[in-house]
Amino acid sequence: MNVNYSKVFLAVMFGVVLTSVSVRASETDDRIQSSAKDTYVFRTYLKDDSIKVMSNDGMVTLTGTVNDESQKGLAQETVASLPGVKNVDNQLVISGQQPPENSDGWLSMKVKGSLLFNRNVSAVNTEVYVTDGIVTLKGQADSQAQKDLTGEYAKDIDGIKGIDNQMTIAETPSKQDQTKDNKIDDASITAQVKMAFLTHHSTSAFKTGVETNNGIVTLSGNAINGAGKDMATKVASDINGVTNVVNNMTINP
Repeated sequence: MNVNYSKVFLAVMFGVVLTSVSVRASETDDRIQSSAKDTYVFRTYLKDDSIKVMSNDGMVTLTGTVNDESQKGLAQETVASLPGVKNVDNQLVISGQQPPENSDGWLSMKVKGSLLFNRNVSAVNTEVYVTDGIVTLKGQADSQAQKDLTGEYAKDIDGIKGIDNQMTIAETPSKQDQTKDNKIDDASITAQVKMAFLTHHSTSAFKTGVETNNGIVTLSGNAINGAGKDMATKVASDINGVTNVVNNMTINP
């Protein structure tokens, strides 16, 4: 009788443990799915896209459509940076016809993407035209420094041959949203930094680890030289939501 009782007791306890583990896993999956939709990236850059996030024991699958390859990558990097995510299966489909790689249309898309995450330039107020690899910038900048920085970031796109910066300086600088950076979550910051690194020629070849904690970005990995390491710090520092950058990259020619 005692042996049978022990077996029953163990079976009941095992069932309780399994149920508890299952409940915790379900709660984690629910949190991942809701957190993804609440991220700054999904609420702003991806708000017009049709993306479905499904998590099963931390294994996330993304389905739906996005406008271009950069948005597909941005969605994946954001979700991958959420707590509890073990892996991301990115099944997102790019809608519409995309410009051929390295074409003027493709380069224009890359330039606009490089400006999008940068808080010190205005992607909205900048018009980008590319002809035979030459970028023409038009629109209004708040200052000469912003105009110069816009040209600098556009020039750092792989494939760009030159910059014709025709931007004008606004008489009255546009009002900035002083609270915007405070609302940006760490997962969105990490994703923006990673995508910015891929976009810029000076940082695209680096194997850079990016972690964010309360807006503080820590970089790890290798840089080719000191100038490259400094550029990584600059790119990361200019990203929306970043409060500080700790660059632990090593120089490995």
